[in-house]
Amino acid sequence: MNVEPVNAGTAEALLRRFEPVIRSTVGDKFYPMDVDPYVRACSLWVQRPDEEAVCVVPSGELTLERVAQQPLDEAGAVHFLKFADTRSAGKPGSHRASFAFFRRRAAERTKVSREGFRAGRGRLARVGYFSRLADALYSIALLARGRVPGEAAAVASAAYARIMERNEHYRYHGRVIREDGWVVLQYWLFYPFNDWRSGFFGANDHEADWEKVFVYLSESEAGEMRPEWVAYAAHNYTGDNLRRRWDDPEVEKVGEHPVIYVAAGSHASYYAPGEYLTELNLPLPSLLARTITNARKFWRRRLGQYAGDDEDDGASSYLHIPFVDYARGDGLTVGPGGDREWDPPRLMTDPPPAWVSEYRGLWGLYARDPFEGEDAPAGPMYNRDKSVSRAWYDPVGWAGLDKVPTSTEALEAVLGQQADLAVECDKLHDEIESKSRQLKQLGVEAAAMRDRSHLDRPYRDRTNRIGELSRELSQLRSRLATDEAVSESLGDYARRLRNGDRGPLRAHISRAHRPASDAQLRTSRVAEAWAAVSVGLLLISLVGIVLFEQGHLISILVVSIAMFAFIEASFRGRLVNLVSSVNIGLAVVATLIIVYEFFWALVIAAVLIVGLYVLWDNLRELRR
Repeated sequence: MNVEPVNAGTAEALLRRFEPVIRSTVGDKFYPMDVDPYVRACSLWVQRPDEEAVCVVPSGELTLERVAQQPLDEAGAVHFLKFADTRSAGKPGSHRASFAFFRRRAAERTKVSREGFRAGRGRLARVGYFSRLADALYSIALLARGRVPGEAAAVASAAYARIMERNEHYRYHGRVIREDGWVVLQYWLFYPFNDWRSGFFGANDHEADWEKVFVYLSESEAGEMRPEWVAYAAHNYTGDNLRRRWDDPEVEKVGEHPVIYVAAGSHASYYAPGEYLTELNLPLPSLLARTITNARKFWRRRLGQYAGDDEDDGASSYLHIPFVDYARGDGLTVGPGGDREWDPPRLMTDPPPAWVSEYRGLWGLYARDPFEGEDAPAGPMYNRDKSVSRAWYDPVGWAGLDKVPTSTEALEAVLGQQADLAVECDKLHDEIESKSRQLKQLGVEAAAMRDRSHLDRPYRDRTNRIGELSRELSQLRSRLATDEAVSESLGDYARRLRNGDRGPLRAHISRAHRPASDAQLRTSRVAEAWAAVSVGLLLISLVGIVLFEQGHLISILVVSIAMFAFIEASFRGRLVNLVSSVNIGLAVVATLIIVYEFFWALVIAAVLIVGLYVLWDNLRELRR
């Protein structure tokens, strides 16, 4: 990629001009901070294959410079930091004093900071049985794994409190580059801990959290910088779905500063306040995933059956574990006009500082989580597997802007394409005219040779060539018609660009961030209670049927499943869809049974009907 650095003075001025405003949720305890005091509070470890983790640099001796000096080590080795070291808490002489002390401190801070926070209702009521079952299994697996200790959030909270007491600060890490005509402002937000699971009923906890917000500027010939797009990182959203146009009403701004609604605990970034249902997808084996995908396409496209307003985003996973991101914006606001202002940014100009480019390890605890959800992330430049992150080396492509020219380039690109098409159309006109003359000449020759037996072979050659040339002309005329239509469309687009029309705001979005609607948030307590107990009752009922009703196993199972489905559909307002789907399903099953039982009779009847139709149609034609 053609990535060019921007000098430090210009970079800092642009970063400060468009720096974001982050609005947190009441109850959040961690905010964007400088990496330097975090690293100084950490110890550095290395985990080699089939060995116990070894401390490389103890807490209190680590600096950004020493982090950058760590070797890559042997294949499979993982370097990682420890911020909330619960094993050392309470030991004599420990700088953390005692674990009980930290728990008290954390409890006091939690009580103050979470005053007014209330978890949203109806998380499980918004999804179906399979997601609830997957959620229960995931919770059991999480308890069994025990990757990140439950007290880690309390210890991290206390450690963060001490850092802020010594030097309260709120800082982002900034980088500015030029790529493919865009000037990209990269705001990297570092949080010392992700307490989504322990604090806000989410999926995971992990030390360290790197989040990012990018602003994309176009540069005029006079050197004026104009913002055109912003992209906020949020969970499993990628590409086009990450970004919004600067003039989109959904992009809230304070002056020239975009507003970010940060989800409590997970620190995902959203454009609007609210509660967002986020689903953790569990991948299925490829063969099973393809089978389910084809069945779903047939059910939806051929039979016209849709499950409410659900969107098919093309995911290959059909087990979804639901969690809620609380991005209400009612907590601390950091940024221009907020409760706290940003400190000057720590720049990561190119070449990047050594702590960015040389340290490929994790920025917190390596929990060896098979799902990686509780492992700390790598730094801004790298993925967990030590490969370079696309957000670093290709921030334009990361947000799907590699196919979008800047507004300065757009008109020039359209006019250039239109000129190229005009040249192509002229060539096609000339070629069509030439081949048309050839075709007419061949037609005259063939007509003159017809019924001349001594010219049979030349006549066949001419006839074959006429067929080939006719097909070529048809293809050329089709290309010409298409190119002329495209040229006309480009001309219309150029006129709209000159008039300042940039097209639909959200045509690029296939899966938008949407907070829960008022109807979802008003889920009744009865429906919420049913969602909480339904999976457990279903499993207990199945066990009871197997143990006590083996003589009528199939019939009772069918009745029980039907009853649960009816209750579920009633609560979710999909009773009509259920009845329709059951009718179609029964019709399909009945059809299959009839085909199986009367296969040859049906074949004979079908042949007889076809024969009678052909006879009737031919006789009708004779009567005309």
